[in-house]
Amino acid sequence: MSYNIIQNAFQAFAGNDPDRISAVLTEDAEWLSPPGNATAVALETTNHMVGRKAIVHFFVEDFPRLFARDVTVTFHGSHTDGERVTVEATMTARLANGNRYANDYCFVFELRDELIHRVREYVDTARGHRMIFGEGSTATTGTEA
Repeated sequence: MSYNIIQNAFQAFAGNDPDRISAVLTEDAEWLSPPGNATAVALETTNHMVGRKAIVHFFVEDFPRLFARDVTVTFHGSHTDGERVTVEATMTARLANGNRYANDYCFVFELRDELIHRVREYVDTARGHRMIFGEGSTATTGTEA
């Protein structure tokens, strides 16, 4: 059941429909990704989104500005432990600049009342920077306190 919630959520994220995305998140949901990750740097957004509204805005407005087309997420495995679901996946896409993006992720989802309450995202940040900014990138990776 919990894994189905996550699969439905990824379909909602991909659908670019704010109502559908809102429907899978708690009002006070959080999404944490590594500080200085290439997506946050390129889009000049935060790595820690707080609240349903912020997460919906990211997937509807910000995400498509960088990941322009052919976005796919392939699930490789998952583990469910009560209200926690861990998913290994690969995301591929064509970036707005025409470059190909492919990176491996691990997501830890915490559910509450069958909705996503918290997401911790783990990704190879150096690889992401190379794909988004190019080899030998001088893009800043900044950190947050």
